[in-house]
Amino acid sequence: MDDDRRKWRQCLLGGAVFAVCMAGTTLPTPLYGLYQDKFGFSELMVTVVYAVYAFGVIGVLLLAGNASDAVGRRPVLLAGLGFAAVSAVCFLCADGLPWLYAGRLMSGLSAGLFTGAATVYVLELAPDSGASRATFVATAVNMGGLGCGPVLAGVLAEYADWPLYLPFAVHLVLVACSAVVLLRLPETVRERRPLSTVRPQRPGVPPGVRTVFGPAAIASFVGFALFGVFTSVSPAFLAESLDVRNHAVSGLVVALAFFASIAGQLLVGRFGVGRSLPLGCATLFVALALLAGALRWDLLALVVASALVAGVGQGLAFRGSLSAVAEASPPHRRAAVISMLFVVAYAGISLPVIGVGVLSGPIGLEDAGLVFIACMAVLVTTAAVYLLRRPVRTDA
Repeated sequence: MDDDRRKWRQCLLGGAVFAVCMAGTTLPTPLYGLYQDKFGFSELMVTVVYAVYAFGVIGVLLLAGNASDAVGRRPVLLAGLGFAAVSAVCFLCADGLPWLYAGRLMSGLSAGLFTGAATVYVLELAPDSGASRATFVATAVNMGGLGCGPVLAGVLAEYADWPLYLPFAVHLVLVACSAVVLLRLPETVRERRPLSTVRPQRPGVPPGVRTVFGPAAIASFVGFALFGVFTSVSPAFLAESLDVRNHAVSGLVVALAFFASIAGQLLVGRFGVGRSLPLGCATLFVALALLAGALRWDLLALVVASALVAGVGQGLAFRGSLSAVAEASPPHRRAAVISMLFVVAYAGISLPVIGVGVLSGPIGLEDAGLVFIACMAVLVTTAAVYLLRRPVRTDA
């Protein structure tokens, strides 16, 4: 019993380090409007700055996503905290767009290293009898950390001095504390190999997995695209169209989507993977409709409702997608297939958001948002119809 208690404490401490890293990736969200006022760049540049993060994540997933299996979890996570610290320093030094690009890229590299390694580390630190609870811990601290970033930055920017500096100074302190905690936690990889043995992964989808992977990837793409729009352009929409200029409120609206995703992922256990995928697609469609209403009638209540529903839909769709794809993949190709799913998901965070930024110049932010909604609605409807006609059958 004492050994289990010690392992749970280590699991939760590992989860806290995970949350701190992920919070840093969303910390700039409510601050983009302040950067626009300071540096005078367009909405397109906001979306490009945001998307640089996703490119960093994808690059690490493809080139070094399996590094922690070789060199150990702690060295990779310490490197991730190092990139998070460099990202915070870039934002503290920011006097123009290049610093923002560098900060977001460093943040993406940090998240790319943490995404796989920290998830596995949290699971390995937990007692063998608590695998299910440990999975929830890993999920909750990931999405919870992403949600805490905008809240922390928004509250500090609204109610404290130095709004463009204090959030990153606080995060730098949290990263330093996390490094101390990580150094006190045990290494879980027994047989370690030199870093030179790590080779880039080659994501791929075997023919037998494609019928499951296609709709699962579309659902993941739309869910992450919605998150991308919320975290990059919703503060601007709240300020310009709804006259909501309170940074704490902007941060909280974005955070609601991430917190709701935790609830959506919990629901997969209730509905099962087979039903969670089409249900997640349907929920995402409802979220898109609510967001369209918010853009059309400029209603804050609909923005909040859309964030909550989108979070639940994303949680259902992504956890369902991950489970279905993992089960359908042959063991020797599973890591490569899951890496490909993450690549598609993070492409969803970046590419549609840049499209919204491009269109916001000639047609305005609201109309650009409606074009995005129409495209995503077609994708998610296609996936839902396919899943209803050919349900994913799993044992999970």
